Amino acid sequence: MSSLLQNNLFQRVAVAIAGIPLLLWINKAGGIPFLTLVILLSLVATYEFRRLAAHRAHPPSLLMLLPLTAFIQANFYFRFIDYWEALLAVVMVIYVAELWRTQGSQFLNIGTTLVGMVYVNLAFGALLRLRLTDAGDGAALVLLLLVCVWSADIFAYFGGRRFGGRMIPRKLFPRLSPKKTWEGYFSGIVGSVAVSWGCSAWVPGFPDGNAPLIGLLIGVVSPAGDLMESMFKRDAGVKDSSGIIPGHGGVLDRFDTVMFVAPLIYFLVTWW
Repeated sequence: MSSLLQNNLFQRVAVAIAGIPLLLWINKAGGIPFLTLVILLSLVATYEFRRLAAHRAHPPSLLMLLPLTAFIQANFYFRFIDYWEALLAVVMVIYVAELWRTQGSQFLNIGTTLVGMVYVNLAFGALLRLRLTDAGDGAALVLLLLVCVWSADIFAYFGGRRFGGRMIPRKLFPRLSPKKTWEGYFSGIVGSVAVSWGCSAWVPGFPDGNAPLIGLLIGVVSPAGDLMESMFKRDAGVKDSSGIIPGHGGVLDRFDTVMFVAPLIYFLVTWW
């Protein structure tokens, strides 16, 4: 193993050792600590998405986008106004601000900005609302989401390395992720379901009957979050959204699956 790969692996492990316990503690604490985490992640993700969009358009300054992001997330928690009204206000600000800007195409500027603001803020907003849900134990639901996403990722990685291409030669989605295999995909599903079942059986507060169903859903759809992020990065021509998390890239790189899955789980537990 090269020194570069060893250093990258060391960084990934060090971040996981330090970050996972902190993340679990914040999830258990809930309230303002969890809101603070979500706002921080949203702000970094907004910065990263603007960085990607700047390769194709001329999005507005961070001096406008970051306060709008913080406002949306704070409104998901405190509900100053209805959620749709907050999004409407942000959309109108972005529209009007473009009147005074002369760089690039207004269609591309507004379009890329809205995609980033909606993608980032609705995803992390769903995670925040899931933690605050009345439809069960919010802390347990967020924990279930996290462990299933992590398990699907780990099982897919090792399953793909061990069995990839042996049974199904065709790649899962070669246009966006040439290394993903069907064997890895199915291994991820197995891992997510197995861990969700184990959590429901042994961890207090987990949704006993629905945990394996949630695990199955996460295992099935989890690659979509990674593929969406790969789509944006390939279009921008970059490898990582940023380097803010050593060994992992950026928030969009590390939380892409969580961002995609959180709205689905929120809908499932709210309307089931």
